[in-house]
Amino acid sequence: MPETSAPPEPILKKDMGRALISAERIAKRVEDMGREISEVYADIDTPLVLVVILKGATVFAADLLRSLSIPAELEFVSAASYGSGTSPGKLRLAHMVEGPLVGRHVLLIEDIIDSGRTVSAIAKRLRKLKPASLRLAALLDRPARREVETRIDFTGFVIPDRFVIGYGLDYAGLYRELPGIYTLT
Repeated sequence: MPETSAPPEPILKKDMGRALISAERIAKRVEDMGREISEVYADIDTPLVLVVILKGATVFAADLLRSLSIPAELEFVSAASYGSGTSPGKLRLAHMVEGPLVGRHVLLIEDIIDSGRTVSAIAKRLRKLKPASLRLAALLDRPARREVETRIDFTGFVIPDRFVIGYGLDYAGLYRELPGIYTLT
């Protein structure tokens, strides 16, 4: 029987700082971002294509999608640059979009921009699919860790250089369900 790794140690309440960003602040900001994105894309002829980076951006993308006042379609890409801890690991792109993007307006959705390596690699692959436009929306921007110049067209919040969990962001696959964004102490 193959060996399995032990599950991660749970984060105790005492290790979880207070909410860096409350659920209420997130909801208001996502609603504002949805209005802004809808205004930018108001005159396009086809539905906007949201390309969601799995898994972390799913919660943000679902709320953002519901805040739009324009037609939109969903596509997904699977990428990971974190292993089971808090340090960046090797970038893996496991799944790219399934639908055609030629001549379509594409909005790439990411939970957090750290080094910029993940979103840069995905954007490079998406550009090869010849979209009419490609923009980036990110819930969180952590510029202190930037390694690759990254233009974020729609930003939710700029955060300090702290490891964060909640609202889709995880620690070893856990804590995505938390309603706010929390720091680890």
